[in-house]
Amino acid sequence: MPLLYILYGPDDYSRQARLQELRQQWDDAESLGLNTTVLQSQQLEMADLRNVCDAVPFLGSIRLVIVEGLLGQFEQREAAPANRLREWQRLADYATRMPATTALVLTDGKLSKKNQLLKKLLPVAKVEEFPTMKGADLHKWVQTRVRAQGAKISPRAVSALTETGGDNLWALSNEIDKLCLYARGRTIQEEDVHQVTSYSREATVFAMADAFAEKRSAVAMRLMHQLLAEGMTPPQLLFWLTRQFRLIVQAREMASQGLSPAEKLERLGVAPNYPINRLTRQSARYNLPRLSLVYQKLLETDLAIKTGKLKDTLALDLLVAEICS
Repeated sequence: MPLLYILYGPDDYSRQARLQELRQQWDDAESLGLNTTVLQSQQLEMADLRNVCDAVPFLGSIRLVIVEGLLGQFEQREAAPANRLREWQRLADYATRMPATTALVLTDGKLSKKNQLLKKLLPVAKVEEFPTMKGADLHKWVQTRVRAQGAKISPRAVSALTETGGDNLWALSNEIDKLCLYARGRTIQEEDVHQVTSYSREATVFAMADAFAEKRSAVAMRLMHQLLAEGMTPPQLLFWLTRQFRLIVQAREMASQGLSPAEKLERLGVAPNYPINRLTRQSARYNLPRLSLVYQKLLETDLAIKTGKLKDTLALDLLVAEICS
């Protein structure tokens, strides 16, 4: 059977790792380097893909063709014309006749099980999903990464790392590398995580918003005092939290508009490397009444601090308690 793989899901770190595993299975790095084609799907036509896939590999046994973002075009009926869907549904037939020397990999982010192209390709493709890693699975992933480097990490250090860094495996992987070097053979402790990791304030604010959504007051409180200990002033903290929830509201409003991540970034007016997928997932965890409540509490806290009604830290402690109640 010809090689057609579909790798999809919001965990792009694991998707890339799996793609690398497949590359190593199919051919040596030098040969695949000469025979790998990466295609963006926005303007891609079925005929163009067929021409690339039909080409004979040069000095190798496999031609690897990677198409990025194709399935995502068909997440909503209005997202792509019906004739374009019909055109790409023919890929199911072509996949059974594709040269045995071609490996075609479709990669994408989060997809609905109702995706029409995905449903059409299921019988002829090897499909692997990569959901966002969290909870026990995320902790296990961290421990596995640390062990792979010949190091050890305490459970409290694992919790501190994942609570602060969230589910960004790229960032977590970088921090694990630094922690393993820093520990020099001893078990990585929670204190090491706080001293070595370089997560931005934005990442910590993300984690606080997650804790608010899950009503984990202890986690939110710890993250808040961590930011204050690192030098952030109470007004700055309120600014960052207010900004985060403003972005959450905007992300909710855009959820039904079928926008690409790039279009969302442009509308939000944030940097190109902003974690837009994480913001989208976070926005889905809040309903509008709860967002309204959070906004009201932020305004009340800001006023209480500015008028001297409450001391800074007490006002912030009450804010966390009320939002998480």
